[in-house]
Amino acid sequence: MWQALYEATRDHPFTVLAVALDQPEAARPWIEAASPSYPCLIDREHRMAELYNLVNVPQAVWIDENGRIVRPPETAGSTDTFRAMDRTTRTIAEDVLAEGRRVKAAYFDAVRDWAVRGAASPYAFNGDAVTARLRVPDAPIAEAHARFRLGQLLLQDGRTEEANAQFAQATRLHPDSWAMWRQSAPKDARGLASGDEFWKRVDALGERPYYPPADLDGPSNHGKG
Repeated sequence: MWQALYEATRDHPFTVLAVALDQPEAARPWIEAASPSYPCLIDREHRMAELYNLVNVPQAVWIDENGRIVRPPETAGSTDTFRAMDRTTRTIAEDVLAEGRRVKAAYFDAVRDWAVRGAASPYAFNGDAVTARLRVPDAPIAEAHARFRLGQLLLQDGRTEEANAQFAQATRLHPDSWAMWRQSAPKDARGLASGDEFWKRVDALGERPYYPPADLDGPSNHGKG
């Protein structure tokens, strides 16, 4: 869908920049299989996550031509549809899938509207609305990112056990970061953290969402400013 959006907005000053928060050996096959024509980067040190306080994928940040954040980090069209899956048959009810498709389409329509209309789009937040929605990292989150960077350096030096200890501490300090947790989580044959440990962590959320829904309502909070 990102490729379709990119192609649909070629005549406007808009681009999609995809950044994978993962190791090259895990992310590259997916990028190569998709073969997108928009730029794709691999952020093995999670600098984007640290700069924008990203905690999961896919998340998106809308940034205008002046470098101003128009919408702070939010879930980019995904939903908790997967949580309704029958884990034995790995099937999901059609009405649940349909709702997931509706939410994804609505999000991409909002991005397209902004790409075409710019600041006039009702989905572009004003400065006050952006500030109200920004989550500023606190001291534990800042320390978590520092420990995550240290873990990356230790991993590159072949000190895997010490690296995993730092990743574990980072996750303890910043439990909302699924991106950090995935670094040392058990992986399947596809390189994805989708096994029993993942589901235990998802179940522990209770009523809290895995993918908090993006706010596409409330046009009174949008506009210039």
